[in-house]
Amino acid sequence: MEAVFLGVGALGLGVLVLSLVVGEVGDLGDADGPFSVPAVAALLGGVGFGGAAAAALLPETLPDAGRALLALVAGLLLAVPLAWAAVRLSRGLRDMSTAETLTRHHLVGSQGVVVSAVPSPGYGEVRLVVAGQSLKFAARSDSPLRAGTPVYVVEALSETAVHVVSTAPDPLPETGGT
Repeated sequence: MEAVFLGVGALGLGVLVLSLVVGEVGDLGDADGPFSVPAVAALLGGVGFGGAAAAALLPETLPDAGRALLALVAGLLLAVPLAWAAVRLSRGLRDMSTAETLTRHHLVGSQGVVVSAVPSPGYGEVRLVVAGQSLKFAARSDSPLRAGTPVYVVEALSETAVHVVSTAPDPLPETGGT
């Protein structure tokens, strides 16, 4: 009897693993309802493994039909909360909020600092803080900018290049002079 219940539990576990690897196995109703693949797999697994554990613990003196019925009830007592939890978990995962994917348009308005001088008719390098990460970009400017100059992005030229303006209040002093 325990082998039958273990087989049902293994079937439920197999359906769950298959749905994780392959995706939904057929259209059993709602993607996260009581007849979804995770709910059915949890129900089969709970009935199978819970029933096998109960059958192993029940005394051998009970008739086989009584042991099977008690094991089935014990398996259902475990399976129903498992299926409910699987539905809640899949619903929560489906409805989980995620941040939108950053594009070059998110660079406009970023602030940073020049790391390689930006000549007026060419490109230099700036370090910007975008979505909490410090990233380096090629940069061009209408006026030459020295390393260390704080900058503001006014245009994203491409995914890796930006147009910046200085946000320094005054021109930076020349280094090494008096």
